[in-house]
Amino acid sequence: MQRIRSLKIGWQLLKSSCEGAGKHVNTPTSTSRGYSHLPPQSGSGSFGLLFDIDGVLVRGRTPIPAAKQCFRNLVDRDGKYKVPVVFVTNAGNCMRQAKAEHLSHLLEVEVCPEQVMLSHSPLRMFTQFHKMRVLVSGQGPVEEVAHNLGFQDVITIDMLREAYPLLDVVDHNRRPKDGIPPTKGLRPIDAVILFGEPIRWETNLQLIVDVLLTNGNPDNPWSSMRYPHIPVLACNMDLLWMAEAKNPRFGHGMFLVCLESLYKKVTGYELKYEALIGKPSVVTYNYAELLIRQQAERLGWTTPVKRLYAIGDNPMADIYGANLYNRYLQASRHTKAQMQAKSSGGGADPLAETVDEAPKMTSAELGGASSAYGAEEDLPESCSSILVCTGVYSRDQQELPSDPTHTVTEQQIFHGHRDFRFDPSLTQPSFVVQDVKEAVELVFQQEGRPLE
Repeated sequence: MQRIRSLKIGWQLLKSSCEGAGKHVNTPTSTSRGYSHLPPQSGSGSFGLLFDIDGVLVRGRTPIPAAKQCFRNLVDRDGKYKVPVVFVTNAGNCMRQAKAEHLSHLLEVEVCPEQVMLSHSPLRMFTQFHKMRVLVSGQGPVEEVAHNLGFQDVITIDMLREAYPLLDVVDHNRRPKDGIPPTKGLRPIDAVILFGEPIRWETNLQLIVDVLLTNGNPDNPWSSMRYPHIPVLACNMDLLWMAEAKNPRFGHGMFLVCLESLYKKVTGYELKYEALIGKPSVVTYNYAELLIRQQAERLGWTTPVKRLYAIGDNPMADIYGANLYNRYLQASRHTKAQMQAKSSGGGADPLAETVDEAPKMTSAELGGASSAYGAEEDLPESCSSILVCTGVYSRDQQELPSDPTHTVTEQQIFHGHRDFRFDPSLTQPSFVVQDVKEAVELVFQQEGRPLE
């Protein structure tokens, strides 16, 4: 119950800060930057766009040609956006300011930090951990990222290995050479935050296991009796991602597979996660929708955003996540309709049969969303998934099945996280297009809106 209460408080703080930011930017000075104040066309409702980055807009550091053309059409003559746009990536090795500047340069349009959502962004909600001493793993400015998210007492892997110089000994060049140096004896670690794949996997895997098996104090001997272990929060479950190489590269999901396997091999127990954040978790899309709402305020829209379109290249992350979120939206609408029907004495909800057929979501899939973001909110009606063929998924390597009950992945191999069930129907996109330019053109056609 304490965790649910904390998540609820964290979400309300986040929501109020976003709404406050929306009010702030609706000043004459800031509204002239970045957004075209054209309301949604009458009768067409309003919609927002969620863009994945790697494999959709860029391959490594190289922009996909269709991306620039796409964004030329998404802004008006003054370079202001025509619809709410948020970039949702499972990357997390930088600050969102840096990612926004990088995207602005690549796409040749202005991208502000408030439009960028990294895999770790929802950690702002998890306020119950913000005062704990946390060990962070990843690469890039992980300490700065953690402080920016609200964590106050942060220890990095490098700080830990310097405090305990006998722990990291796989690389002979890093072993102590002149006797046994003393340890610094750091205060115990309360939780572990996994931001993304590290550079030295063996170092991070060893030290994280050390921390989990010693209850946060590597001075102690290992003990599998210390179970369940201290909390672990992980961001970015992508098994694979697409850079410049012809074939996918290992992602943080692969690192998690290694960590889970090592922990179970040593202890016989399953590694437990307090939270799994990033696509395809529902809480990630809840957060993205809140940012879309903020962007709609910047546009001067008063009509609620009714439909979301999520454009991605990875069936197991982008498509699975968008479809899972769409299922969550339908379930939320069903719950809300049931409550209204009970209060008014009305008849049965037409959504009930469809929703009841869908399996209940696990806590891992929700990521805290069910307790932090209730059915009373003005949620969108739907979230459609659009698969592009410029990244992890390629028509040259994988044929889409004619039967929509089959998965788009070869041999139905599940690349998703261990704690997410494999539902093949959730890997089936609403639409398949060649690239992001075709995706945006399709959305505007679906909405009956002129793109030019």
